[in-house]
Amino acid sequence: MQSCEISADSTDDPLSSGLRRKRQPRIVVIGAGLAGLSAAKALLESGFTDVTVLEATDRIGGRVQSVQLGHATFELGATWIHGSHGNPVYHLAEDNGLLEETTDSERSVGRISLYSKNGVAYHLTNSGQRIPKDVVEEFSDLYNEVYNLTQEFFQRGKPVNAESQNSVGVFTRDVVRKRVKADPDDTEAVKRLKLAMIQQYLKVESCESSSHSMDEVSLSEFGEWTEIPGAHHVIPCGFIKIVEILARSIPKSVIQLRKPVKCIHWNQSVSKEIERVADHNSDLPEENKGSNVFVECEDCEFIPADHVIVTVSLGVLKKRHESLFHPRLPEDKVMAIEKLGINTTDKIFLEFEEPFWSSECNSIQFVWEDEAESESLTYPEELWYKKICSFDVLYPPERYGHVLSGWICGEEALIMEKCDDETVAETCTEMLRKFTGNPNIPKPRRILRSSWGSNPHFRGSYSYTQVGSSGADVEKLAKPLPYAESSKTPPMQVMFSGEATHRKYYSTTHGAVLSGQREAARLIEMYQDLLQCPT
Repeated sequence: MQSCEISADSTDDPLSSGLRRKRQPRIVVIGAGLAGLSAAKALLESGFTDVTVLEATDRIGGRVQSVQLGHATFELGATWIHGSHGNPVYHLAEDNGLLEETTDSERSVGRISLYSKNGVAYHLTNSGQRIPKDVVEEFSDLYNEVYNLTQEFFQRGKPVNAESQNSVGVFTRDVVRKRVKADPDDTEAVKRLKLAMIQQYLKVESCESSSHSMDEVSLSEFGEWTEIPGAHHVIPCGFIKIVEILARSIPKSVIQLRKPVKCIHWNQSVSKEIERVADHNSDLPEENKGSNVFVECEDCEFIPADHVIVTVSLGVLKKRHESLFHPRLPEDKVMAIEKLGINTTDKIFLEFEEPFWSSECNSIQFVWEDEAESESLTYPEELWYKKICSFDVLYPPERYGHVLSGWICGEEALIMEKCDDETVAETCTEMLRKFTGNPNIPKPRRILRSSWGSNPHFRGSYSYTQVGSSGADVEKLAKPLPYAESSKTPPMQVMFSGEATHRKYYSTTHGAVLSGQREAARLIEMYQDLLQCPT
């Protein structure tokens, strides 16, 4: 049995004797993803010397996970740098030469469709027929026109009518469906294809939003997410290089891997267990017993701190907020956590000996003809594969080989995660045979897939504004604790960072980086006099 211990290198209250005696505050960052590393890097570069980063897993990077297979790097997590003008992730990549081998197909201006831009998307039906290119183009134009309408509710303050249920999915499906049915130039057969394409496009949209369904995404708030101008980029050598650049200036001793946190005891609220240990620890300095915060780790170590920056995912907060904080979080912060949305978007990489697709094909889009009048995008467990929206062709083949990247989201992604590799590979192969009409497609020689939803350290891919939530909830989530501003209450004991805490750039890597820098800036401003004093 492990015995609990309290680290004996604490500092004093930053607003009392500690600050007057020029003591450095003790800062603990929970999570070594982009947000946590960005915060730690900024703090250390500003002169803070007592910074510790606690990472639950055995690696840094969080939801950035680049996997090397042969000569190629595959992204299980973040793939694109979204925009370039003022994007800190883009500038890190550009300044460090990470984009020198980025091809035109890995550089996209305008709205991207998950991965590939080079070539033509093949929209195939479950009867093995390819939808004519002109029909796809007509539908795509209509869908994008309606998509632009969804942005206007927030951006122009347009009122949302009751029929839409304030849902992007409900609104989009209703408007597109009405326009398709009213088109006098289309035959009934073409109309039927276009109606079926609505669901396929919404599946793609759900993967981009990391929602179970676009029905769950708030229409009134959808337009607040802000796109940074400039091209989107893929990093050929792996997004993990951004993580490594951020970590480069952080001493290895600062980051503790395999160090999951059990509970954050804040506002000088010390549990009975801590008091019991302290009473029996004659070597423990008296100042440690009055620390503002104690971080209780799963290995029973209690780490005293003046400030804790929490960068765990919204999924982890949803699952663990009641036990992760003592005392419990204020009710409005709990409400924000519960109202905001996060779900799972997974990738399925299939590597083949030879391509069975044509050289112009950049993706295979699955259109189920029986979904022309469907309202729901939820399937029985045994039909989880119907949520796979597409397989993108990875370009260039000289770098990646002959690889398809499939996309699945929501509850069906969680079901997929429970299946073994053989089952997933077989199921995907059968789908490809069915939709291409080619029964001779061989099974892939290798499969690689993500599992963000079932991973207890993430519990989802990234956040979105769920119906009933707003940007104000993002602000509440990001607000440091305690709220009360009092000379008797040390401020900013518990701070919050991560993509879900950035109102305009949630769901993005640059949102994560900027949120980490934001929380570091709060502490830098708070301690500016101390940091400017000569040592």
